[in-house]
Amino acid sequence: MKIRADRIAINPLQWVATPDGWINPALAPSLEHQLRTISAAGIGAVHSAVPAGMTAEAYAAQLAEHGLKAAPGYIPVLLTDDAAEKQQIRERAARIAEEHAVLGVPTLFLAMGMSKDAARVAHPGVGRDFRQDRLEQARDLLAETAGTVRAAGVTPAFHQHVGTWVETEAETRFVMDTVDPGLLAFGPDMGHLAWAGADAAQLVRDYADRVASVHVKDLDLALAARARREDWGYRETVKAGLWSEPGHGTADVAGFIQALPDDFDGWLVIEVDRGARQTPEESVRLCGEWASQYA
Repeated sequence: MKIRADRIAINPLQWVATPDGWINPALAPSLEHQLRTISAAGIGAVHSAVPAGMTAEAYAAQLAEHGLKAAPGYIPVLLTDDAAEKQQIRERAARIAEEHAVLGVPTLFLAMGMSKDAARVAHPGVGRDFRQDRLEQARDLLAETAGTVRAAGVTPAFHQHVGTWVETEAETRFVMDTVDPGLLAFGPDMGHLAWAGADAAQLVRDYADRVASVHVKDLDLALAARARREDWGYRETVKAGLWSEPGHGTADVAGFIQALPDDFDGWLVIEVDRGARQTPEESVRLCGEWASQYA
């Protein structure tokens, strides 16, 4: 078995999915409701996201009240030429890394961010508007931010994402191959790799010694291929029913997990950006049902 039962977590995006295929954190119900639902589903950990105005210690205590542990969270960074925005990125990365250190979470996913009006959101999954110099800029930003995370004693794991300037297999490999392995680990998202037509399992095998934690996302592979072929937008593709709970799509989730190295000791974080049919609560329950095979 490649996954420890106590290293399975969920990032409960179901509650913040919008009708137009995007994400709006303001839609989330109370933290209490989320944690109670996750615990009842039999999932033992949750993606770390300390609410504004709450200390990491208070957050950990609230998780513990529901029998939950903190799991790796996420830092998105955006390319910008604005000095103030760059400083905000540095400060946010440092804060989140320090929170993870307090929570005792050894790994943090690090990704390029995306915005609704971005070219790759309008034309996702195909490496739209590729420029080598911009990819190198993105690589440099990721490396710089990784250094900030490392300074807090936390391992940054690169997490590629559709809709960003690092979304394809070739771009993912470029970042992994040109950043010092001692600085940046790998935190692949099987769903976003598959959406972009990549072989997620093969990437895990190729960078096995750097895989720190992973995101598991099931999806409709035929729909993803059609969306790439017919140039659907990001939100259009999501609204069409791209994502599903693990075991309810057509992605080879089992094959992805099997590709993990035998000594893998990282986290498996389940994500369902937008369940096709279920309420958020039912979606979380189905995720827990899938995770129960590792109990």
